[in-house]
Amino acid sequence: MFIVISYDISEDRRRTRIHKILKSYGQWMQFSLFECELTDVQYAKLRSRLSKLIKPSEDSIRFYFLCGSCHPKIERIGGEQPMDTTIFFA
Repeated sequence: MFIVISYDISEDRRRTRIHKILKSYGQWMQFSLFECELTDVQYAKLRSRLSKLIKPSEDSIRFYFLCGSCHPKIERIGGEQPMDTTIFFA
């Protein structure tokens, strides 16, 4: 599944930890925005890890799920191009 994740974390140290976790699951696109291609298991693990770090009264993390037919419709102007997650075996 393709997920866009945005976050607003009030404390620098916590924000850095969240950023590092998200970077291991997807591609950093903008300051507080990641794009991730995840399996159900990866998503569950990621959500669990993030839930343990945030302070719900101060922080927020949002998950936007894009359907298979919506993903190819993403348009970009400028910025870093997304990684090619296709793996080819010889």
